[in-house]
Order: sequence, then structure tokens, then C-alpha cells
Amino acid sequence: MSGAPRSAASQVTYPPLDVPKAVADGVWLVNSGPMNVYGMPMPIRMTVIRLASGDLLLHSPTRHSPALQAALEAEGRIRHLVAPNIAHWSFARDWQRAVPGSLLWAAPELAGRRAVRQSGLRIDGELGAQAPVEWRGEIEQAVIPGAGFREVALFHRPSATLVLTDTVVNLEPRKLPTAMALLMRLAGAAAPHGGAPLYLRALIMVKRRATADAMRRLLAYDPQRVIFAHGARFETDGARRLRRSLRWLLGREDTRRRR
Repeated sequence: MSGAPRSAASQVTYPPLDVPKAVADGVWLVNSGPMNVYGMPMPIRMTVIRLASGDLLLHSPTRHSPALQAALEAEGRIRHLVAPNIAHWSFARDWQRAVPGSLLWAAPELAGRRAVRQSGLRIDGELGAQAPVEWRGEIEQAVIPGAGFREVALFHRPSATLVLTDTVVNLEPRKLPTAMALLMRLAGAAAPHGGAPLYLRALIMVKRRATADAMRRLLAYDPQRVIFAHGARFETDGARRLRRSLRWLLGREDTRRRR
């Protein structure tokens, strides 16, 4: 690991930024950032899914630009915005203003947070364990619980793609400033296996059984591709690699039985 100076924007993120990149039929990534998280540069990613209706679903919206909006609208009508947890909602306001006909779906309890109420964000629906009729049958979903934390994970059946936000962070040490790379290794959030950062594990472990049940249900769909909001995605062999990343939650025996 080199100690040479690095540019956060060019090293930490996954250029080209703020443009859609097709990764499967009807699935695109939009890499963006870096975000400043407690003084650390963090890459961030939006996942876009085209439904059978032709409408687009934007999971964890990243920063808006007219050019990005136009590129997405060339693929379908932007209809659904998903704010999947308490940390991934702020850019949804810009998309909501730019696309007046869009609907904003939020993780449980997000609407009650003071910052959200003060922002003027309009929430049209709260997501639960069962998918809304707008994408039921195409996308399965699960709520990952914790103490003061809820995350909505989506599994796109046609492409066998699972979309997570912060439950697994998979930052590549080679792309990080040296001190941050060391911290991410210690926190259990470094590639190639990734995992929930230690502070988030503590929140999730309060409701370990419910979280483990939710993740086992998602793994039962046998995802081939797993996309994270932060860091390198699993492009192949997703279910096996995700079990490895969730060993802290599911247990070593559970992981070994399913290899």
C-alpha cells in the first residue's frame, strides 16, 4: 500500500461519475462522490432499475444533474425514488423537484427524523417487507432492522441482482488514503470481502435474529450480482461472496454449510 499523496476525487470514486453504466439488462449504476463522511472521502453509488412498465426506479439517489436526468430519461420514465435508509435520502429532494411526477419511497421511520421533517422532503410511501404493487413480482425486498437503523434491500429477479446500501461496505484499500485504508480494514469494511462497519454492526446486533432471517431470505434468491452503495460490487458469484461478508452476522457454521 503506497503512502503517496492521492486525489480523493480521482482515486476513491469510480469514474466516469454521474453517468449511467449498464451492468445487466434493465440495470444501471451511477457512480458519484466523493462524499465527506466524518472527514473521510467516500464513494457513493445509485442503482437504477427499469421495471416491466418501462418506468425507472432510482435506489439511493445520488446528486442530480440535467445531463444525468436526460441520460436516464432516454431509458425510461423516472417514476420511483427509493430512500433506503437514514443516511441515503438527501439527494432525493433534488430529484423530487426535477421530476415532479416521481414518487418517493422511504425506509421505515425515516419520515419521523427531525432532519427529514425540516428538509421539506415529501415522502409518498413507506417500504416494508412486502414490495408495493408498483414492482411486486419483479423486485423482492427485505427490511434489515437495527437499533435506530432500518435499511431496505432490493432483489431484482430478472437480473438476479441484489442491491444493498450500508449493510455491506466494500471499500478497496488501494483507492483510499493510507490512514483511511487502515481504518476500514480495522472496521471490517474493506474489500475484497467487506462487511458492515463496526459501529453499524453494533446497531444491527441488537436485532440480530431478525436481521439474519432477512439476509437468509435474500440469499435464498441466489443473487449472482450484489451492488453496494460504497465500494466494489460483487459482479459474479454474489450469494457465496455475500455469505462470506456476512459471517459476522450469520455465523461461521452457517457460512460453511452453504459453500
